Amino acid sequence: MTLAKAYVIIAKEHNNLHLAWELSSKIRHCQLLLSKAAMREEPITLDEAEPIIKGLSSLIFKAQDAHYDIATTIITMKTHIQALEERATAATVQSTVFGQLAAESLPKNLHCLHVKLMAAWLEEKYLQELADEKRNSPRLVDNNLYHFCIFSDNLLAVSVVVNSTVSNADHPKQLVFHIVTNGVNYGAMQAWFLSNHFKGSTIEVQNIKDFTWLNASYSPVVKQLLETDSRLYYFKASQDMNIEPKFHNPKHISLLNHLRFYIPEIYPQLEKVVFLDDDVVVQKELTPLFSLDLHGNVNGAVETCLESFHRYYKYLNFSNPVISSKFDPQACGWAFGMNVFDLIAWRKANVTAQYHFWQQQNMDKSLWKLGTLPPGLLAFYGLTEPLDRRWHVLGLGYDLNIDNRLIESAAVIHFNGNMKPWLKLAIGRYKPLWERYVNQSHPYLQDCITC
Repeated sequence: MTLAKAYVIIAKEHNNLHLAWELSSKIRHCQLLLSKAAMREEPITLDEAEPIIKGLSSLIFKAQDAHYDIATTIITMKTHIQALEERATAATVQSTVFGQLAAESLPKNLHCLHVKLMAAWLEEKYLQELADEKRNSPRLVDNNLYHFCIFSDNLLAVSVVVNSTVSNADHPKQLVFHIVTNGVNYGAMQAWFLSNHFKGSTIEVQNIKDFTWLNASYSPVVKQLLETDSRLYYFKASQDMNIEPKFHNPKHISLLNHLRFYIPEIYPQLEKVVFLDDDVVVQKELTPLFSLDLHGNVNGAVETCLESFHRYYKYLNFSNPVISSKFDPQACGWAFGMNVFDLIAWRKANVTAQYHFWQQQNMDKSLWKLGTLPPGLLAFYGLTEPLDRRWHVLGLGYDLNIDNRLIESAAVIHFNGNMKPWLKLAIGRYKPLWERYVNQSHPYLQDCITC
């Protein structure tokens, strides 16, 4: 068929349109036969194939008799292959761009939920009074309880994280969740968590705008995010197809994404926390994490270097002597998303200052391109305790072939990648693992389900 397709092009170039038509017709018959065989899931029989192969062979000999020599054929096939490769590359880039746009978009039903909750927050004054009342709860600073922090602008995703955690806890009343969101989502987030019961756990919602100390004069990343050039770099991806679309994801200019490096300052009275991303689902009891011995380290995390890709040299620019003189390129990477942080050790090691140092060094994006993991690898270098892999299983947002046994054994599963479970492009096999923790009976969700 490939050879026949080449002769179609050559025949057209030599104005032999009848031969081109005959070849195209036989090619279509071949494709139809292959399609039927695939649909019935049975191999093509000799009786089916023989007449088509004979007919196609006859036409190929006819083309050769028309003096379409091998050299001409090879040149034409090379040109054809090059054109196909260019089309495939363009299609791949286009697919990546569309996938990125889909991953960044908020589904209509979630927007509907946000609007309803925001209206409730503004209309129901008792919700604001209740929020004020709970703001100074002694439970928020009680180190005898188990503290979790989540930084997100996705209400339903955060709700699933909290609900899955309390649902798998033996004593949910001992859990405290510290949520930070942005000004746009603060009211809706407060309304949701104040009007829903999460098995007696304590839930705090804060507005990042209230962190006045986190400003450009203190944080280099805030200064960088406010710069026009940085914002243009992320928002004008479609104008430069030579740069990977993921490098332009607007989440990378969201300060919420960088709050993980300021946990000791946000919660100055806490000694240990578990940090959770908003795209995880908790499947097991997590309180044993708080009694793990981190051997003096700051960060307890699952390493990801079972494959060679997840080593330092894949995330950082080791051609730069600033990096190559201080770090081992073969050092094992680890994952954000489920981390145990010893805040006493963090303050002692002054990890946030290390983070600031590396952000300042990377103002020109010469050390790494994007994200929070590369500066995390630098700031927590030599301060990370590897955890058992079963604590945190990644890849449910892009990998279709994760072993079911690994998923079932995982304490936390992570939908990292573009195929988030709240999107239509989610991987169907994994989506029920997330959906089981969505309160589908809530009247607001019922009203928004048809949006």
